Amino acid sequence: MSLITRTREKPGESKTPSTSPLNVPDGARILIVCEDNSETERLKDLLRQEGFASEWAKSITAGCEAAKSGRFQVVVSTPLLRDGSWRRLTDIANHYGLGFEVVLWARNFDLPDWAEALKEGAFDVLDAMCEHPRAVEATKRALWAAYLKGAGPGPRAASPPRAA
Repeated sequence: MSLITRTREKPGESKTPSTSPLNVPDGARILIVCEDNSETERLKDLLRQEGFASEWAKSITAGCEAAKSGRFQVVVSTPLLRDGSWRRLTDIANHYGLGFEVVLWARNFDLPDWAEALKEGAFDVLDAMCEHPRAVEATKRALWAAYLKGAGPGPRAASPPRAA
């Protein structure tokens, strides 16, 4: 069995409309790095409903290799896996100049851990127990921040809608 699994949904096929005016551009790719199958499926479903294409890596090592490919604008990771920590992902982004953003999806993160993570380069830290709707919004914000840093394909014609 491959350590990375893929899902592909067409942007704009959202079943649940988001409250955010930011659209998901074509080519936007999210990497989820998590060992927990049920947690990953829940997150993939949330992101799929908003039109995100995602891939899943079950280890930090596999996640780092996938992230090095430059295909991803956002990496959503649990803070600690059996083979390492999320910090390896930010090290790769910085070392290779890839520009992707790292969002942490944590179950047990106290305030000092949260502050340290933001200081060390995480874009955001989300509580996996109760912030599922916020995960989509944080991922969208991270996506646009990654585009501003030059990550991935340009957000062609996918900017926020203008008022008429």
